[in-house]
Amino acid sequence: MSRAGVAVTARAVVIGAPSSGSGKTTVATGLMAALRRRGTTVAPFKVGPDYIDPGYHTLATGRPGRNLDPVLVGVDRIAPLARHGAAGAEVAVVEGVMGLFDGRLADGHGSTAQVAGLLGAPVVLVVDCRGQSRSLAALLHGFRSFDPSVRLAGVVLNRVGSARHEAVLRAAADEAGLPVLGALPRHDALAVPSRHLGLVTAAEHGPAAVAAVNAMAELAATHVDLDAVLRLAEPLPPGPAWSAADAARARIRVPEHSYPRTAVFGGPAFTFGYAEHVELLAAAGAEVVVVDPLRDEALPDGSAALVLPGGFPEEHVAALGANEPLRGAVAALAASGAPVHAECGGLLYLCESLDGAPMCGVLPATAAMTGRLTLGYRDAVALEGSSLFPAGARVAGHEFHRCAVVPRAGAPTLGAAPAWGWRSGEPEGMVTEGWVAGGVHASFLHTHPAGDPEAVSRFVAAAAEKPGKRSSDPSATSTRRVPPRPG
Repeated sequence: MSRAGVAVTARAVVIGAPSSGSGKTTVATGLMAALRRRGTTVAPFKVGPDYIDPGYHTLATGRPGRNLDPVLVGVDRIAPLARHGAAGAEVAVVEGVMGLFDGRLADGHGSTAQVAGLLGAPVVLVVDCRGQSRSLAALLHGFRSFDPSVRLAGVVLNRVGSARHEAVLRAAADEAGLPVLGALPRHDALAVPSRHLGLVTAAEHGPAAVAAVNAMAELAATHVDLDAVLRLAEPLPPGPAWSAADAARARIRVPEHSYPRTAVFGGPAFTFGYAEHVELLAAAGAEVVVVDPLRDEALPDGSAALVLPGGFPEEHVAALGANEPLRGAVAALAASGAPVHAECGGLLYLCESLDGAPMCGVLPATAAMTGRLTLGYRDAVALEGSSLFPAGARVAGHEFHRCAVVPRAGAPTLGAAPAWGWRSGEPEGMVTEGWVAGGVHASFLHTHPAGDPEAVSRFVAAAAEKPGKRSSDPSATSTRRVPPRPG
């Protein structure tokens, strides 16, 4: 099949594991980088709502790291999104999430195994072999026989202690009838700094992230049979590729030649975004301009809308607070009624303060980091019509934070109504979350734009109704422009 004249011929392989912490990221990222070094064009993917691993995948492959999440986008979009992301690539390497069969519910919805099945791709199991020898055979036998529809094609032995240890493990894998595709020794130098929500993002880690990816590439190139991995990869299933243009065209249309300028925050403080979001914004008719609030002191001239993705603003709170001109510009844009879409970290930035540092003051709330992790998928309904969703719209989203706001997100406040509601096990039965105020839609809930493309088109259409212009001087700001894709 083809998309925009580009052949989609990639084969795919999925990197899974018995559990989190087994070494999936090391093996998957190392494979991506090692294959790229050999001249293979690699398309990187991550199962689930993870924002951090795709940043390292981007460093490894030179292509946007993308997510495949059946919960957030629906089962039917997984293969089309894979074909879209793999256009022009020779092989797609898909890093799994948690254990192979772990998903949202007991039926494994959203699991690595489910995604592998939707792609028709074989699974390479990465096993942390510390503290075991022949027991590996029982583990592999169990994973191989648990679901016959999942093709377990090989194993990579991770954290092998010695040559003798490796020999025993290889014999155990042979007993289970699975080929060993690689054996990685224990390698402490590969540790990537972590924090309260996982690894430090590649954008923040800078040169050290590049060094870590290079070390992973060396490890994979030395200890994994790259040719064997490529041989077992299977072609992606035939069918159309997902298209941002088609998704936008089928939704709310923006007036011809309006191209509302839409600022999207990026840089080290705001890295939690999906590649398809910017693609959909541009396809819907927006002129997308990326702003780094750690560097830029103004919004682009004529900005008609603003997207504030998640990230780690709490790690850069002093610099964000010190950038008073930009905070003022954001507050002024929100006060004008322009559409503003803020998720998680973006919500914190719109509060009056974050950990005591001044923020934008758009929302009448203060924010602070806590020791409590809020994590999980949510089936949410829009309680209030907004620039993104009509009242009553239902979405699948994901929460992942250690933050609290006062008053609590979802509590009615002066001039703001709750954005979302969902059922819970709490006595009241319904949780309310986020705020809608004027053109602002801000909440802790992350959604995947490919799962709700109409929300993006609705947002751009709302921006087109606001006064805005295209800057006549591209050098007026130090931002990166993404050209609109009308049609």
